[in-house]
Parts: sequence; C-alpha cells; structure tokens
Amino acid sequence: MLLENKTAVVYGGGGTIGGAVARAFAREGARVCLAGRTEASLEKVAQEIRAAGGEAQTAQVDALDERSVDDHADALALSAGSIDVTFNAIGSGDIHGIPVLQMPFGDFVQPIDDAIRSHFLIARAASRHMVPRGSGAILTITATTARQVIPEVGCTGVRFDAIESFCLQLACELGPSGIRVMALRTTGIPEAVRGAGPFPDYGTGRGGMTRDELIDWNQNKTMLKRLTSLVELANVAAFMASDQASAVTGSVVNVNCGAVRD
Repeated sequence: MLLENKTAVVYGGGGTIGGAVARAFAREGARVCLAGRTEASLEKVAQEIRAAGGEAQTAQVDALDERSVDDHADALALSAGSIDVTFNAIGSGDIHGIPVLQMPFGDFVQPIDDAIRSHFLIARAASRHMVPRGSGAILTITATTARQVIPEVGCTGVRFDAIESFCLQLACELGPSGIRVMALRTTGIPEAVRGAGPFPDYGTGRGGMTRDELIDWNQNKTMLKRLTSLVELANVAAFMASDQASAVTGSVVNVNCGAVRD
C-alpha cells in the first residue's frame, strides 16, 4: 500500500473532494484524520472509511483560526507520532456570474484572503512537525482557471494562481528539510457540481447554463473531451503523497484531461 504507516490530515475532509481523497488515503493504508468545521459531515466520511477497513478519526478545526490549526497539529503529532501528509480541500466561496467592475472589493478579495490564510496556517503547522523528521508531503487542489481566461469568475483564477505560487515558495524553503509541496490542478469535477442551474454563462452568451450544459462546455475544452473524476483526482493525490513520488516537489500536477499544460 502506498501510504502504509503514514498519518494524513485532510482539511475539508467532510466535503465531496476532501472525502474522496481521504478514502483513497485510507485505502492505501494511511491513518486518516478528517479535519473541518462540521462534525456530522466529517463523521459520515470517517464511518465509511472504517466500514471499509480503514483507520479514521475526526477533529473540528477552523482552518482560518491560527490557534485552532496549531493546537490540532500539535495534538495529532503527539498522539499519532507524526504528521506525514496534509491535503487542503477547503472551499473559499467564490462569487461567479458578476463582472469584476460590478463586484464589491470585499466579495472579490475575501476568498483569496481565506485561501491563502488557510494554506499558510495548515502548511506552517504541519511543517513544524515534518521538519524534525526530515520528510512530509503538503498537497492541495487548484483548477485550470489558474491558466485559463474566463469572464465573470470573480477571483477564482487569481485565487488558484496565488495558491500555486505559494506552493512554489513553500517547496523552495522546505525542500532542504525533505518536505515536498504540490498542487493538483484539475478541471471542474462533475460529482462536485451541485444543483440543476442555471449557472452563469461565463461569457458564452447563453444567458445561463444548466448543470449538463456547464459540464459539456467544460469538457469540450479538454484534449480527452471529458472532465476529471473524483476517483482520478483521489488516486493521483494518493500517489503524489507517497514515497513513489519522492522526487516530485514544487510542481503543479495537471490532472485535467489536457485542458491546460505548462
């Protein structure tokens, strides 16, 4: 198993993406800690992992609160003996469908601020325990919006671009201590698209799209003419977190069916 005897923390582990990554980590032998603000959703995923024979615990953690993140990391490292992997799957509440010129500044900048704050706090707290051991993997998710030009997506492209730049800075500083940092850049994930619409038309002139139209519009932008699935994203996350990917750091891994490339 790829992650046997490793302790992995999934922040936002009760969500669609975080839950899928947590299940993959557990399947590969990791002791998984699901961290987030909503105990019920975290426990639901934890129960599914345990039912499948995996090991999972939950913790209520506010990833925007410095004390909450630090205290949890300290307690987990003490009880588990290590923190080997972190995965940040926390959403940021971006607002779509409004031109930037019509957006209040607060609506534009708040998701960026929340994203960078959570990534900074999580990475700092975990790396303080990884550095003395000389190993660790810090992962997160971004999307093709970081490299595409799409109108009326608010701060989304800026937010993902900022996260990717932050990962590069972390990789540079933490690499000499044996810690790897990566972002997984995906497409929109069909299983995570909620509701029937209408969704914004993102400059298509359609006047709003249904869920199926939005998925079709996105998948036509990819080389494979389909979108990344939850299973595919989770499988790549497990591999990149493992020692099989020990030479990979400072990378944005394109898990996006050929939508963009670097």
